[in-house]
Amino acid sequence: MKVALGVTGCIAAYKALEVMRGLQKAGVSVQVILTRSARRFVTPLTFESLSGMNVITDMFAEGINRDIRHIHIAQDIQALAVVPATANIIGKFANGIADDFLSTLYLSCPAPVILAPAMNVEMWNNPAVKANVQTLKERGHYFIDPEPGILACGMEGEGRLAGVERIVARTLSILNRGKEMSGLKVLVTAGPTVEDIDPVRFISNRSSGKMGYALAEAAFRKGAEVFLISGPTSLQPPAGVKPIMVRSAAQMRDAVLGLCKEADIVIMAAAVADYRPARYSGRKIKKGNTETSVALEPTEDILGLLGREKGQQVLVGFAAETDDLLKNAKDKLKRKNLDLIVANDVSAGVFGEDRSTVHILSPSAKMVSLSDKSKRFIADRVLEMAASVHESRIARPLAIPGEE
Repeated sequence: MKVALGVTGCIAAYKALEVMRGLQKAGVSVQVILTRSARRFVTPLTFESLSGMNVITDMFAEGINRDIRHIHIAQDIQALAVVPATANIIGKFANGIADDFLSTLYLSCPAPVILAPAMNVEMWNNPAVKANVQTLKERGHYFIDPEPGILACGMEGEGRLAGVERIVARTLSILNRGKEMSGLKVLVTAGPTVEDIDPVRFISNRSSGKMGYALAEAAFRKGAEVFLISGPTSLQPPAGVKPIMVRSAAQMRDAVLGLCKEADIVIMAAAVADYRPARYSGRKIKKGNTETSVALEPTEDILGLLGREKGQQVLVGFAAETDDLLKNAKDKLKRKNLDLIVANDVSAGVFGEDRSTVHILSPSAKMVSLSDKSKRFIADRVLEMAASVHESRIARPLAIPGEE
């Protein structure tokens, strides 16, 4: 297991040496990157002597780009940890600024990102810093928040780098977190369905697929084997998932039924059309001077079918409502025998947005509300709850009728 350890310019930079040693004792290989400001506080030689690896200090050092080094490292590490993380590097990460090796590595890095801030208490409480921290948290990055105490500037308050043992323990925990859904099979549906009227026209809805795709990507990131059944969208399937592209509600039903028995967790995030044309015209319906009506018939209730037939499988549904949101969501949760339902109010036209406000309900637990969060953030929370339901269900097998 390998971690890139970014060290930035702060009086607490020397503590990064202890963090590096703690990770090494746990069997983690550490590639150190020092920013230009960090080298004013600690030297590359010290880190090289203890790590046994070359320390990267310059984006354009001779020989460093023979293998496009920042890309190579980004693909080779299991986490990027920045200890200490100054207000400057937090701002760069939040706003996509890449003007040195560490910030360029960050933009290239698909692995978890961990930041342990250290700065003056007024800087830590500055609205700009708070906004940048919130942006990074919503991207799914991990923060090991600073501790209160006497600071190097002589002031007292929150801003001191977290304890070394705490940083090491949290980093090791996050490194293992990618395995939390290892061995599970997750089926996710996403996007709209399209119901054809004739070769030119169709009925559909405004679903962008972003929520379903975020769920599929997050499940894969957590170690699950992921199948993504998607209606037509403009999105590219996340790397690592197994995509099945469909068009109509009938095609989605067939794809879901063909895979659902293999899945431990089924998340029905797709906006399946409730109706389709009762008859399909093989020829374009020409415009005339008289009114034309299209008779509609209900599509298959895929979620209801899965709810009736599920065993130990965890089933998650979605409720997009414009009126009586929680009442309708609770009714759907019970009526379709779901383990979780994600309810959101779509009256304000939220389709296609990157952020949402949702309420996650279960038959027994309290409601979890997530206000104005990124869909990636919401996806992580939904998966955590679904995995928890699965774990409790496996630990407590279903009762067999007739047995005590």
